[in-house]
Amino acid sequence: MAFRDGPFENIKVPLVWTAAVVAVVAIVAAVVLLLGDRTAPDGGSSVSGVRGGFEAASGPVGGVLAAPVRWAGATRDYIGGYFFAIGENRRLKAENAELREWRDQAIALKNVNSRYEAMLGLRVEPAVAMATARAISDARGPFNRAKLLDVGTAQGVRIGNPVISEHGLVGRITGVTSGVSRMVLLTDVASRTPVMIERTDARAMLTGDGGDSPRLEFIRGAGAVQAGDRILSSGDGGGLPRGLPVGVAAKGVDGAWRVKLFSDHGAVDYVRVLLFQSFGQLVNPDALNAPPLAGLTTAPEPNAAELGAIRDAAARRQAAQQAQAQQQADRARAAAAAAATPAPAPAAAAPRPATTTAQAPTRPSPTRPAPQTPAPAPAPAPTPSPEGAL
Repeated sequence: MAFRDGPFENIKVPLVWTAAVVAVVAIVAAVVLLLGDRTAPDGGSSVSGVRGGFEAASGPVGGVLAAPVRWAGATRDYIGGYFFAIGENRRLKAENAELREWRDQAIALKNVNSRYEAMLGLRVEPAVAMATARAISDARGPFNRAKLLDVGTAQGVRIGNPVISEHGLVGRITGVTSGVSRMVLLTDVASRTPVMIERTDARAMLTGDGGDSPRLEFIRGAGAVQAGDRILSSGDGGGLPRGLPVGVAAKGVDGAWRVKLFSDHGAVDYVRVLLFQSFGQLVNPDALNAPPLAGLTTAPEPNAAELGAIRDAAARRQAAQQAQAQQQADRARAAAAAAATPAPAPAAAAPRPATTTAQAPTRPSPTRPAPQTPAPAPAPAPTPSPEGAL
């Protein structure tokens, strides 16, 4: 009997109302997820009753469901290793020979560094406590690439703790409950990690973009990065310890610098959570926050001789200040008096003798002859003196 010939042939489903109900339910669920993703002031989850309980309950279930996948992967690796044992053996022999050389160099450098530290009296960084965890499943939430770990606040895990594997840095803790925590990988679009280039000690920011190789941004210095440079955590900001291995720098297809993560060398299944919040936890807070000068006592009261010397010094200091003020006042009065004195008038010039205006000679008329001036008489010849005669 066909469906249309049964008792449900006359049932009509209103598509518009059904779509409206589905849309309302989806909006309500989205609002609940957004409100549930907030973080409490103490660093825990604000929805411990709903989301926290769901994650805590789904953690063991996810671990059970992920077991067949892990077994299948282990079986595949075993079979592949069996068929390619000869080539793998040759590769391992060459790698072991190379690692022996690096081991000898590392031992020699370690001995030299220990001697230098002993001679200089340097203090090494104290060891950071760790909590071993297992990645049970992929987390479903606001992050694209995240995993759930089977450790939580009961083991001392808090938001911001770095997570490492046997190869290098993997991610950081962004959510935590009593028994389960959420880890965001370095490849997630919300991941930002301060790093440094080991060769040049240049700082940069490791930014995830959803791919397998995150980008290097805000690199300080021209030519600070080359292909093959090791990338380590810089410890800037106090969120991560310094020197955690991250990956190797490589040029991307788009021309940007990217990092091939060390954590990609193996499956991210067993990890270690560094119980590290900031560098302030490495010291005793009571000793660090002790009041200044707590071990010093108050100075005793001065005796009569010391009191007299103090008063004498104060009197001499006051007299010197008064004398200096008096000198400044005298200089100011002298300057004011010099400015108020009028400048002397310039000497008057001698009176010039009055000159009579010469009358212009009249031009003789043509009818009247001009008067002639008589010529002067010649001077008489000098008479010889009688003494000159013979």
